[in-house]
Amino acid sequence: MTVIGVHASHEQVHPSALLAAVRRAEEVGFDAAMSSDHFSPWSARQGQSAFAWSWLGAALEATGLPFGVVNAPGQRYHPAIVAQAIGTLGAMYPGRFWAALGSGEASNEHITGGGWPRKEVRNARLRECVDVIRALLAGEEVSHDGLVTVDRARLWTRPEVPPLLVGAAVSEATARWCAEWADGLITVNAPRGRLERIVGAYRDAGGRGKLHLQVHLSWAESEDEARSIAHEQWRSNVFPPPVCWDLDTAEHFDVVSEDVSVERVSEVVNVSSDPGVHAKVIREYVELGFEEVYLHHVGQEQERFLDVFGERVLPEVRS
Repeated sequence: MTVIGVHASHEQVHPSALLAAVRRAEEVGFDAAMSSDHFSPWSARQGQSAFAWSWLGAALEATGLPFGVVNAPGQRYHPAIVAQAIGTLGAMYPGRFWAALGSGEASNEHITGGGWPRKEVRNARLRECVDVIRALLAGEEVSHDGLVTVDRARLWTRPEVPPLLVGAAVSEATARWCAEWADGLITVNAPRGRLERIVGAYRDAGGRGKLHLQVHLSWAESEDEARSIAHEQWRSNVFPPPVCWDLDTAEHFDVVSEDVSVERVSEVVNVSSDPGVHAKVIREYVELGFEEVYLHHVGQEQERFLDVFGERVLPEVRS
């Protein structure tokens, strides 16, 4: 059966409120949760950016849900530290944690003061990081000299079964590349044809494991409110690569998104006040082959969304 989870957006919601939200998500019937891992929000209006790994420990302890996180090793995070974090959560909560690995965005990674590499260099660096993380989780002592450097690292606390390392992709080319190394694929909602091509590229290249989808949506009790929430919170997130990869700060995103219309936001966020419409769209994603679907209500207030979707959307999707 398809897993229907909730997305915890650290860029938008205080970590204490996010913890309450995932507790409530479990109570109303969600199967799982996933978490962002940002140093900076996409907009000053969002106004948060807590440390995901601290929060994940609390969330795994506070609920019985499985959790995933999207992480970018190689610049802000050394891969040995990522491996240690994955290994610790995997050891403490067996079978309940996975990590998706991607090449990152400048808005989070520039803080270390290094230059922001070209996309092909970032991909090569990520590939090195994946190999380092896998070897460490397998119990090997790792030394490596390349785009990342590792000196005699070893994990002393490891899970019996290493957590899955999922590939993060928003293009066919990246999905095809992820098939070389990933235990599954995660992408974000897009028009049906584009999602079909991303899924096809991954599977045709031999990609294994589950397909995961993060769905941006906006729900409210009126259509106008749903549209207003999406526009206020998510208009900085309408820009495709390379803009979303290469802008440095929340202030930069706010400047370039000043004139973004409500209609343009609706191209990347599923906006509706009708729970039945959301249920229909989610079922369509499931029909495309996505086995885990994570719902991200882009509003900062989460409780109303969780209650309504638990009562009216999840049963309809599962039926």
